[in-house]
Amino acid sequence: MDPIVSNFLSKLEFGELKIFHNMGVIPLFSPINETPQYLTLKEALEKRLLTITEVSQGGSVPELKVVNKAETPVLLLDGEELAGAKQNRVLNTTILLKENSETIIPVSCTEQGRWAYATQAFAESGNIMSHSLRAKKASSVHQTLKEAVSYRGNQGEIWDGIDYLSAEMKVHSRTGAMRDVYETKKEDLEGYMKAFEYIPHQKGILVMVNGRVMGLDILSLEPVYETLHPKLVKSYAMDALLQRGKKVDNGMLEKARAFIGEAGECKEEKFKSIGHGYDYRFEGPTVVGSALVHQETVIHMAFFEMTGGEKVGRMSSASRRRRYRV
Repeated sequence: MDPIVSNFLSKLEFGELKIFHNMGVIPLFSPINETPQYLTLKEALEKRLLTITEVSQGGSVPELKVVNKAETPVLLLDGEELAGAKQNRVLNTTILLKENSETIIPVSCTEQGRWAYATQAFAESGNIMSHSLRAKKASSVHQTLKEAVSYRGNQGEIWDGIDYLSAEMKVHSRTGAMRDVYETKKEDLEGYMKAFEYIPHQKGILVMVNGRVMGLDILSLEPVYETLHPKLVKSYAMDALLQRGKKVDNGMLEKARAFIGEAGECKEEKFKSIGHGYDYRFEGPTVVGSALVHQETVIHMAFFEMTGGEKVGRMSSASRRRRYRV
């Protein structure tokens, strides 16, 4: 593992374990504070420094165009959802947009039943894709990076995952939108968000559901993490709702430490990022992950637990594969 990534991972510090229903959260802290400065998607959009649109009037499912007018880089987080234009999308990877730049970014669709303009530009939906779908997407993006140096994901697998999520949550969406599931389960998700509020100086979270480690996310800047914290909690909480079970806390700290150890033993591959820095991809027997590194600093790191069967995923139907070529 690259020394920069390995050093960052080895210096992670645990906060106090908190449990709500079937979900356990350990706040993550890092003593590494020398880091480049950047804005979040939310901040840049609110300041009208960022515009996200279809790549053309006709659009392209796996790509969007982003214009960053800021004098500062802007962070787009893997799994963040963008709402509007011809259909809602999520980021396929974490990108640190260059200042004063125009960039074509890789995305996946989260609203398969709409291909017509709702708005000209995209807005932040307030959601990050659920942990289980992010993990599968991370695995499929890593595969396309190895095969074609491309950040495309498995669109059919994502649609299947959203269909499954909607069915299990008993949510009907006219356009098959992931966002509709989040809106319907808003009250349930707020319970988790209140239980796991942001702690000063926190930079990340490690999450367990039904006693199983699901994964972790950590960022280099405290204010950036604070902005993203509610969306990240919702992302993991969606899986907690999906896997309703009894509260389990036996040996959770030991499991968390073991997960960090497994992450540190993953095989690593390095790719040039879409924006600033390099995109590191990790894979082990039961773990997949990524890290964006810029100016010798880990900007964002995420690791997810996955079994071999979860990595393989299901082949999308022929009709969906045809639809993806729109």
